[in-house]
Amino acid sequence: MRLDKYLKVSRLIKRRTVANEACDLGKITVNGKVARASYDVKVGDVIAVHFGERTLAVEVLEVSETAGKADAALLYREVPC
Repeated sequence: MRLDKYLKVSRLIKRRTVANEACDLGKITVNGKVARASYDVKVGDVIAVHFGERTLAVEVLEVSETAGKADAALLYREVPC
């Protein structure tokens, strides 16, 4: 699954277009490297989202095309930055 779509499905970022722009601006890293929106997300990847001063790092536990609001948090777990 594409990185921008994963960010939307997991509800880390609200809209796919916003996720795509964040990738273009270099605010998303995967396994320590700046990633493009087309990056293929795999289980075990560590995604870091940089929101200004704050950074949120998560480990991918599951890749799913769709997820309900309650299930979205089960797709990842937070890890220390």
